[in-house]
Amino acid sequence: MLSLFPSARAFLTSCLLTSITLAFPYPPSSTRPNSIPITRRALSTPATDEDSIVHFTLIADNLRQKYGAPTTPQTISRRATEGVNQMINLNADSSYIGSIAIGNPAMSFEVILDTGSADLWIASSNCYSGCDNVALFDYESSSSFTNLSTAFFIKYGTGAAYGNLGSDLVQMAGFGVSGQTFGVCNRVTPDLLKNPVSGLMGLGFSTLSTSKTMPFWETLASGGSWSEPLMAFHLTSFNGVSGTSSLEYGGSFDLGFTNSSLYTGSIEYTNIPDGLESYWSIPLTAVTVQGQALSSSGTVLAAIDTGTTLVGGPLSAMTAIYSQIPNSQPAGSNYPGYWAYPCSTQVNVSLTFGSGDPWSIPPSDFQLSKIGGGYCLGAFFELDLGGTGPSWIIGDTFLKNVYSVFRYNPPSVGFAALASAALADSSLDVPLPSASIGTGSIISDARGGRIWISGMAVSAALTIGFWIVLGS
Repeated sequence: MLSLFPSARAFLTSCLLTSITLAFPYPPSSTRPNSIPITRRALSTPATDEDSIVHFTLIADNLRQKYGAPTTPQTISRRATEGVNQMINLNADSSYIGSIAIGNPAMSFEVILDTGSADLWIASSNCYSGCDNVALFDYESSSSFTNLSTAFFIKYGTGAAYGNLGSDLVQMAGFGVSGQTFGVCNRVTPDLLKNPVSGLMGLGFSTLSTSKTMPFWETLASGGSWSEPLMAFHLTSFNGVSGTSSLEYGGSFDLGFTNSSLYTGSIEYTNIPDGLESYWSIPLTAVTVQGQALSSSGTVLAAIDTGTTLVGGPLSAMTAIYSQIPNSQPAGSNYPGYWAYPCSTQVNVSLTFGSGDPWSIPPSDFQLSKIGGGYCLGAFFELDLGGTGPSWIIGDTFLKNVYSVFRYNPPSVGFAALASAALADSSLDVPLPSASIGTGSIISDARGGRIWISGMAVSAALTIGFWIVLGS
């Protein structure tokens, strides 16, 4: 989960708000693909050892909570003009966020994009706790908002959001859904939201939704609004890059197509097992550490989660992984579930899904943080989920090293090697997208008609930049 942190998100706790993304049946040939800029919020470096303990403990606890627990008619809008959005990036790989617009006139917000959950929620203008210094949704200013008079509650480990369900027009990257149900929150626990994040967009399947609502992406995918029934992520990487600022280019979230300029070779898809369409869970069939394949008791399921910063797995698996790293050991009671190893050791890990090829995680991404005495925390940590769901959570530590595709039909997750153009995006020289907002959209109503809405605040291309200054 996060990253809630571990997938709500990687930035929905304490100093971090996590990040997140989308997917699909077949749309008309005239439908053009769209991308949405992603802002990436970097993992803040704890100022003291005590801060570090609290910070990484929250990350682990949030992920455990996220995976520990187990409609309103909608119409689709298609913008008059379609385009491919430029991507944005944020603050050292802790989380990735994107922009949406809600209401009429449209109001723009940055939200965590989370394939590890399925609910959309936003802080509202009557939020009285935990919403300081973030953009708020003024539902009374939207002519298309409906109060559904139903309580909404969602919990992410150490944090939670409370409010009521409402419905309104929601737009992203040239597409819109009217009557989209989402949480309108008037209270969130402290440190759940940090500027500029105002909420979270879940990109899992509707069966995962706590509000029993079809997610934005699934309405578009199942309704044939996209050229292809899928969504894809390219996440930039600035971990360890000298001179990185709090705001860097973050990559792209592609809706309805795959961007062939961002990957090489073919996309290797692994199907979600029949009947398990909730999380984006696929079989993890092999783990290799320092060139040694770990013995396995059989195939396990791994949830592919853009809202999670790290990689979590069972105690037995973590013990086997770190046993291949000389002088590694549990990090101690201050960092429950984490392991430490000599910072000088270059750790090479690869993961294999289904019957595909192994995918590597470089040493720089395996190394999470220095904790003193020449030791570093590893980005793989113990996560005992129990139950019949996924036993592994694969977050951005892995995902920023591939082009990842989330396909609605057939339900599957695909990975491809990053192209040189994608790798070049992880550069301090790449400019941030400019803040550009369009003026109109074409909306399909429930009767299949079309209404021109003037003054719409988000353009077809939805090229919106995010200027985010993180606190020290």
